[in-house]
Amino acid sequence: MENITLNNGIKMPILGYGVYQIPSEACEQCVLDAISVGYRAIDTAQAYGNEEQVGNAIIKCGIPRQELFITTKIWITSAGYEKAKQSIAESLRKLKTDYIDLLLIHQPFNDYYGTYRAMEDAYEQGKVKAIGVSNFYPDRLIDLEHFVRIKPAVNQIETHVFQQQKVAREVMQKLNTQIISWGPFAEGKNNFFQNSVLIEIGKTHQKSVAQIALRFLIQNGIIVIPKSTQKARMKENFDVFNFTLSEQEMARIATLDTGHSLFFSHQNPKTVEWFMSILQ
Repeated sequence: MENITLNNGIKMPILGYGVYQIPSEACEQCVLDAISVGYRAIDTAQAYGNEEQVGNAIIKCGIPRQELFITTKIWITSAGYEKAKQSIAESLRKLKTDYIDLLLIHQPFNDYYGTYRAMEDAYEQGKVKAIGVSNFYPDRLIDLEHFVRIKPAVNQIETHVFQQQKVAREVMQKLNTQIISWGPFAEGKNNFFQNSVLIEIGKTHQKSVAQIALRFLIQNGIIVIPKSTQKARMKENFDVFNFTLSEQEMARIATLDTGHSLFFSHQNPKTVEWFMSILQ
């Protein structure tokens, strides 16, 4: 497994397993399956409702805790210094661990400055090994970065072949903040799995569209956290380190970029209103 060194020296696997939208009743077994395949990084969140099941798998998997890399995220209803402190303690309890490897602010809304201060305290107390954000557009990331003690180690944002985040990646590179892709398969949108360019390149390497897409991101230095509930798919997604895309293939895939989200914009007033409705 290849690792990425974060800005505080912590090493994080470049390929992990995400549990977004995995029902709580299935999550524990899925994580155990993923770990048995070879995954060591597991990405969850308070909002996913399955931290406890991830914690069960951590205890049962038989892998020493220090060999696992666990990420979770603070939801907007837990924003603000005091609420965030309480939610961090709750995540530690549910995950059944003394520390979280990577803790993120899930959305750039509510009192995320207060949340970040609580995360900085948890980091300094050894409860968290690295801290960062998720879904922060360049403007908000630049602003936050100027007013914190501990610079964000990562920013987890929508990133796939159709939204390659070229501008955001330039900004993050300047700030020494690592990009993590959520939605590396675009959740199948835009006929992702039928894309002719990915299919053609896949035939050259005897790899699937999913494997080509993951390899493209990995070769761009982007951490990926694909999700599947099927062990065979977990194995397929993990099997991306025995081939390399050529410069020409990378360039062809780069042309698929639309520069736009396939989901929603955090700068759209209707999107922001929807997030605010959660807080009411």
